[in-house]
Amino acid sequence: MNMIDKDWQAKGYADAPIEKEMDLKKAVRDLCKEKNAVILAHYYTRKEIQEVADFIGDSLALARKAETLDAKIVVMCGVHFMAETNKLLSPEKLVLVPDLNAGCSLADSCKAEDLQKFKEAHPDHKVVSYVNTTADVKALTDIVVTSGNAKKVIDQLPTDEKIIFAPDYNLGNYINSITGRKMLLWEGGCHVHQRFSIEAIAQLKKEHPDAVVMAHLECKAPILAAAQVVGSTAVMLKYCIESEATSFIVATEAGILHEMERNCPDKKFYPVPPEVSEGSAGCSCNECEYMKLNTLEKLYNALKHEWPSVEVDVKVAKEAVKPIQKMLELS
Repeated sequence: MNMIDKDWQAKGYADAPIEKEMDLKKAVRDLCKEKNAVILAHYYTRKEIQEVADFIGDSLALARKAETLDAKIVVMCGVHFMAETNKLLSPEKLVLVPDLNAGCSLADSCKAEDLQKFKEAHPDHKVVSYVNTTADVKALTDIVVTSGNAKKVIDQLPTDEKIIFAPDYNLGNYINSITGRKMLLWEGGCHVHQRFSIEAIAQLKKEHPDAVVMAHLECKAPILAAAQVVGSTAVMLKYCIESEATSFIVATEAGILHEMERNCPDKKFYPVPPEVSEGSAGCSCNECEYMKLNTLEKLYNALKHEWPSVEVDVKVAKEAVKPIQKMLELS
């Protein structure tokens, strides 16, 4: 990923020795109290990370929550662009990440220099970017959206507005399909959500005929068409909590199952496995390897050494926060 910091690796903070008998969860919580720190964890992180976090949620919701807290340090357990968003909304706070190498295939699919060229080729278009982007891309954006509010925001723009939607093609394609828009779509995507197949869902549905199929909006169109519930992770979580259904087939990163099971201990959740290419070992569920780089050991060391931190260039930050503020005005 493009944020790899060899100097950080050389310092070895992430893998610094830890006492074998140490209760890491207690040690992490003790450091939070000592340093006035708060831990944010995305739904896709490891179970043990979610269990030690102060708040669990989607990326923007977590950043907005951190903005309201009287904390000196924010540790973002997720991926790099999420930490940048925290820094944009809480510039006065020290924002740490357990592992600088926790990148995002979706954010990396849209480089700022490439978007700049695309904008120049379509000067009469407004740029609407998914929150899953770098600060540099946000700085080139007119309005940021989330998977939860994308339709609401787009609906408030003039019907004849020419729009570039970046970087998630599947989300943009879905919004086009339900609004009748003809936004220009960036050819980007999440490598996890791209792996789901109709065949895998059909097999699970055969095994669990009463299960409700839920799919994240980053999935391909055929997957969304096969689902009874489509939306963000927060939307899916809310649905399974409030629904009378007792079993669910879940097409998104498997980390969300921990929070679903915690909130609905009497319900069953079946993760959709990835489509396995010929000759590959495969796995029983879809996981983001970048999210899983967040470990208790790295979290402890980040808090102990107050490093590595994530910074955003002042000029970039000034521009990058504007499309977020515009989104909040519209949603």
